[in-house]
Amino acid sequence: MAPLVWSATRKYSFLMILAGLLSSGVSIAPAVAFDFFGLFGKGDEAPPPSADALPYALEFTVVGNDKNIIQILKDASTLESLKGDAPPDAESLVRRAEADLPRLTDALWGAGYYNARVVVAVAGIPLSLQTFRPDAAMRTAGSYRSRAQVPVQVMVDPGSQFTLRNVDVLDARTGRPFSPEELPPRLIRVKPGEPARAADVLAAQAQIVDHFRAQSRPFAKVTRQDPVVIHPQHVMDVGLTVDPGPRAGIGEITVRGAENVDPAVVRSFIYTDPGDPYSPATLTSMRKSILNVEALSSVRIREGETLDAYGNLPLFVDITERPPRVIGASVQYSTTDGPALRAYWAHRNLFGGAERLRFEGNIFYLTENGGRLNDDDAEDFSWDDLGGRFRASFLKPALWGSRNDFLAEALVERDRTEGYTSRLFNGTAGIRHRFSNTFSIQGGIEYEKGQASDILGQIDYTLVGLPLSVTYDSTDDTLNPTRGMKLLASVTPYPDFLGSTVPITVAKGTASTYWPLDEEARYVLAGRLGLGSIVGAELDEIPANRRFFAGGGGSVRGFGYRTLSPTFLGEPIGGRSLLEASVEARIKITDTIGIVPFVDAGTAFESSYPDFDESIRVSAGLGLRYYTAIGPIRLDVAMPVRREQGDDRGIAVYVGIGQAF
Repeated sequence: MAPLVWSATRKYSFLMILAGLLSSGVSIAPAVAFDFFGLFGKGDEAPPPSADALPYALEFTVVGNDKNIIQILKDASTLESLKGDAPPDAESLVRRAEADLPRLTDALWGAGYYNARVVVAVAGIPLSLQTFRPDAAMRTAGSYRSRAQVPVQVMVDPGSQFTLRNVDVLDARTGRPFSPEELPPRLIRVKPGEPARAADVLAAQAQIVDHFRAQSRPFAKVTRQDPVVIHPQHVMDVGLTVDPGPRAGIGEITVRGAENVDPAVVRSFIYTDPGDPYSPATLTSMRKSILNVEALSSVRIREGETLDAYGNLPLFVDITERPPRVIGASVQYSTTDGPALRAYWAHRNLFGGAERLRFEGNIFYLTENGGRLNDDDAEDFSWDDLGGRFRASFLKPALWGSRNDFLAEALVERDRTEGYTSRLFNGTAGIRHRFSNTFSIQGGIEYEKGQASDILGQIDYTLVGLPLSVTYDSTDDTLNPTRGMKLLASVTPYPDFLGSTVPITVAKGTASTYWPLDEEARYVLAGRLGLGSIVGAELDEIPANRRFFAGGGGSVRGFGYRTLSPTFLGEPIGGRSLLEASVEARIKITDTIGIVPFVDAGTAFESSYPDFDESIRVSAGLGLRYYTAIGPIRLDVAMPVRREQGDDRGIAVYVGIGQAF
């Protein structure tokens, strides 16, 4: 038998399926339901019979009882999604069933079932696209009012799932297939023998267009789709004609929408120059970089419709500004670190150049046992048991339109941990130069005057230093990184000729990396390594609050805050070097729920480098994540792998927003 070629009407229907899948979100893949201990409720159920409405009992019957097909039908069905909202009368019910017939058929076609037959029976009266008897169905359904739910049955014979026979991708310029160098075969994700699903064809088109756009061809597009279904053989041929378009560079960049923020500040966060090669990745990086300007709430980059005289593509950066003032407060509690309150106020555009002025205050409970509040502490409460810090910071980005930022900060703090008490004033000022969206270097001056006391004695000190730091951050998200790397390294000498009473040099470094195991980043491995070293003075000459400690929510979970270090008479005294490491497996169970098994390790050492005279302490735990639009809400439970003498805590619980690192 000769192949049956689609008519114009049938081909139009196929294209409508492709467009409909994009707009309506019909799922072809099996859907998975997950009710987390009932916290998120259940699906809408049909209401009981009444005189005011005509509820119905819906049933899906599929030949072969394929659960995937049943889920596809439910996802596309208006009868299913609106069954909790009963229609007022029989006519409305029949019209709802009528609207479902083409939707269900299109959903099955989109899944590759092009011989599918769909019948919706309302009160036993069958309705189909070929045979539609609304009057009989209305009369029968109306008789159920006030006495029972109207039985509605969706009956489907999907037939065989069609497969792809031929997949041809042609160059619109020549009418011939692309060479493997122009379009590698691996990028054509649909292959002969695979199911003829519309969603897969759409994904293949998007992959091909993305490939050419990444080759600096911004106008790449699919100009023609030629699907041909051969019903007797249950196969489909697909022909795609693709126009790669001309190569282009980045053209003039115009900033629009800046009402109160100087556009020169926005331009300083754009690291692309006219003439640089165009790519979607460049535009994504540009948008992410501009969003570092805290005065902005959103950034949209629109591409020009034509190339300029130099063959470059003009870009239009549309920005939206945030309200300039913000105020906030938070409460946190850790079973190892105790309760804490935080409040802040900030102005994000102080003088019209996106200058940020921020005041922040923290109050936390101080006890000799690291912050835990027990019954005896509550009875013997004293205002002396409250610690806190007040911080004022100022940022002036893009000095004179350059990539240099001015930063200044002042801090007043009173703190107490299990090993020491301290009070201090610290002030810093510096210049940060941004080489790119991912790489920056910062240098400045720091002054600190304080007093620290522990079991080794009390030290009144002054430190004047010249901090230098390097930052590299290629991660994709601040609160929930799934790929990329983050590196922060700093060194600060405090020489005596600048006025330091304790001449030391402090070096710190933290590196973290993230590996997604799948394209959607539902499974991510994350690792972190932290190192620190102090040289230039003996341990007992260094102020206790300047020594290194490990332990706590941002360090080694499961141990008390700053409790892991060398000890003297059973009390932690800190060290001159530090080693910390963490490994996490971030697993998404659903789009909103995830679990995170993790292992932390680390401690501080008496020497200026990790000599492993101190035992590395290890903890393990399990985290729960609830993913929101703001970021993941984090709940971690951790405990030491091996308890030692002096470990008086069993299990530690941490709650926060964002991943642990």
